[in-house]
Amino acid sequence: MSFPKVSIITPSFNQGHFIEATIQSVLAQTYPNIEYIIVDGGSTDDTMTVVDRYRAQLATVFHEPDRGQSDAINKGFRAASGELVGWINSDDILYPDCVSRMVAHYRQHPDGAVYHSAALDQIDEAGSHLVTRFVSIPNREHLLTHNYDLIQQGSFYPTPLIRQVGYVDETIHYCMDLDLWLRLLNHGPIYSYANEAVAGFRMGSDTKTTTGGHRFLSDIQRVLLRNGAPATSRAVLKTRYYQFKRRVKETVRLS
Repeated sequence: MSFPKVSIITPSFNQGHFIEATIQSVLAQTYPNIEYIIVDGGSTDDTMTVVDRYRAQLATVFHEPDRGQSDAINKGFRAASGELVGWINSDDILYPDCVSRMVAHYRQHPDGAVYHSAALDQIDEAGSHLVTRFVSIPNREHLLTHNYDLIQQGSFYPTPLIRQVGYVDETIHYCMDLDLWLRLLNHGPIYSYANEAVAGFRMGSDTKTTTGGHRFLSDIQRVLLRNGAPATSRAVLKTRYYQFKRRVKETVRLS
């Protein structure tokens, strides 16, 4: 049996307290043909001390200033030589059989544009399990009109298709994964592994999802509309509802 190369990218900036767990989770994969690329934006903490301990097991390491997470992901995409490519952030983890399961999907369904798990474990800062989240995504239309939630951790994409759609949009700060999926899904279906989580998403007080507030919701709304979502769709109205709730909470807090 052949083992197509899979490229995994970790964008990082000042995540020295979490990145070792991320690196170890990638190096512990049961799949035998992985190219691991770390793209660090010039960290000033001990991130690179940690990275250097594993450098012999890494394919490529960038350590230079960048223009943010989307730029870092694109550097990794451009350097990737695998048939499939994906990224895992420097505070999240992959479970040991993640890549094996996604490659099995790829072998079964080579026409796919997105391969992902429909389940995700949320973990705390110490790595303990909090809750398992389930997100069913049958197609592109579902994301646009029904529910924009997705699970990026543990997802993979055909590398030629990533290049065809022009990589991640570097003008998007919060939901570059949603925009990328919507563009990829113009070219093929999505295939889900639904049995169990293959990755862990670390919840913390300083994650972008937690701190983004109105900007996070505005990014989502802008991405949905520009990719063809009707302004009155359930997905767009959901962003407006949460924006309204945030404004009310802020008003109450300040009064």
